[in-house]
Amino acid sequence: MQRIDGKQLAQTIREEVKKEVQTLKKVPVLNVLLVGEDPASKLYVHLKQKAGEEAGVTVNIHHLLADTPDEQLFDLVESWNQDPNVDGILIQVPLPDEHNQDELTKSISPEKDADGFHPSHFEALNQGKITILPPVHEGILRLINETPLKLAGAQGIILSKSETFAAPLQRLLETAGMSIEVMPPDEIDEEQLKEADLVVSAVGKLNFLKPDMVRDNAVIIDIGTNKTREGKTQGDANLKAFENTDVWITPVPGGAGPMTIALLLKNVLKIAKSRA
Repeated sequence: MQRIDGKQLAQTIREEVKKEVQTLKKVPVLNVLLVGEDPASKLYVHLKQKAGEEAGVTVNIHHLLADTPDEQLFDLVESWNQDPNVDGILIQVPLPDEHNQDELTKSISPEKDADGFHPSHFEALNQGKITILPPVHEGILRLINETPLKLAGAQGIILSKSETFAAPLQRLLETAGMSIEVMPPDEIDEEQLKEADLVVSAVGKLNFLKPDMVRDNAVIIDIGTNKTREGKTQGDANLKAFENTDVWITPVPGGAGPMTIALLLKNVLKIAKSRA
């Protein structure tokens, strides 16, 4: 087993962002909307704020109660759209079930969408024009680049039931010459999965991905975030189970998570420079 070290790679990216921020006349500002008390969301937002401080990016967290009316959330986002002092906007997902997450995401001005999930960015990607890449997707591409896998002509599987996550990633990988299939976790073609050169697992289920499900030398990018009985964070794959295999795999924590945060800051920097 070869671990793909996202933590070290993310540190390099954050240092690059810090150097570039120091050349700007104005400190980049990211406003984050956090709704409710989900422990994982609160942790992620804290990590983003801490990384922002280290890189010289101001990250303002606006924490609202779970039962805050959608109208109030839309008004807040619109005020940030209009505020010249706010460069980037991020809505921490998932939102509590009673909120319209898709519509709230669409309400962000595309020019300030630091997470890159506004539909206009996907439309631009389909037209071959990359504007803002979602940090999680760019992170996956960079992590793959740390392995011997060549995308052109390779076969890949995305395990996910989220079209918002899977569709842009599928498009990016196909553009690089890879043959990609998206499979919901309850509709897996086991034979096809076993032949895949790349497996991106975004299932969110502890111990879901097992060694006998993938081929030797496969590259596994684990996006899953789950809690063990001991309260530790673990991905969809149990690293210990893969120790005696030949796969390349991202650890959780220390894989895709740090990369996503680092590239989020890179997006905020890009937006700030475009608005300078």
